[in-house]
Amino acid sequence: MKLMLKNLNKKFDGNIIFSDVNFSFETGKIYGLLGRNGAGKTTLFNCISHNLKSDSGGIIIETEGVETEEYPDTAVGYVYTTPHLPAFMTGVEFVKYFIEINKNRITEIKSPESYLQSVGILPEDQNRLLRDYSHGMQNKVQMLVSFMVHPPILLLDEPLTSFDVVAAHEMKEIILSLKKDSIVIFSTHILQLAQDLCDEIVLLHHHQLKGIDTMRIHDRDFEEEVIGLLTD
Repeated sequence: MKLMLKNLNKKFDGNIIFSDVNFSFETGKIYGLLGRNGAGKTTLFNCISHNLKSDSGGIIIETEGVETEEYPDTAVGYVYTTPHLPAFMTGVEFVKYFIEINKNRITEIKSPESYLQSVGILPEDQNRLLRDYSHGMQNKVQMLVSFMVHPPILLLDEPLTSFDVVAAHEMKEIILSLKKDSIVIFSTHILQLAQDLCDEIVLLHHHQLKGIDTMRIHDRDFEEEVIGLLTD
C-alpha cells in the first residue's frame, strides 16, 4: 500500500504551508518527519487524517494499483502530541469501551487489563480516572488504542517526548513491530530518535517535502547536514 501526496497545497491566512507537495510513503517503512516549529508537520497530519481539508491537490491511498481519495477515517490512526481521552473514564473503562466499538477491527481481543499492562500501566493505576493519569500515562493509553486496531496508516505527532527512558524504549519496540503492516510516520525534534527508528527521514522545509538519502542516516555528520538543510 502507498500513501501519496499529489500537488498538495495549503494556506492559512495567506501564509503558505504546502506548495505543490508531491511525496509517496509505503507500507513496511517508518518515516521520520523533521521540520522547524511552524513548518506544518501537524497540519500535514491533520490533512491526512481528514481533520483539515487541503486547498487543492490530493491525498491518495493506493492499494494493489487502485487509487482512492475517499478512504475511510478508520484507515488512519493519529496519536496527538496532547492526548485526547475522556477524563471521566478509568483506564479499564476506556479500553473496554474502545474494544466494544472496534471489535471488528481488532484481530486478537484481550482483556482491558492485559492491554494496559502491555504498555506499562500497572494494575493499581488501571482503575484510576484518566484525568488523574500523568501526561506520559495518558500518552501510553492513547498510543495503545491506536496500536490495537493496526491502522494501515499510523501518524505519531511527537510520540515519545513525555516518556521516561524505559517507557520510551518499550514504545520504540512496539512502533518497530507495527511497520510490517502499516505506513508509520512520526514527527519529532529529536534527531537521534529518528535515526534509531526510521527507514527514511523526510524534511518539511520551504513548503516542500524532501527525502534524505537513506544511506546517509547513520553517518557521523548527518545531524550537521540536516541542520544545514533546515537553516538554508
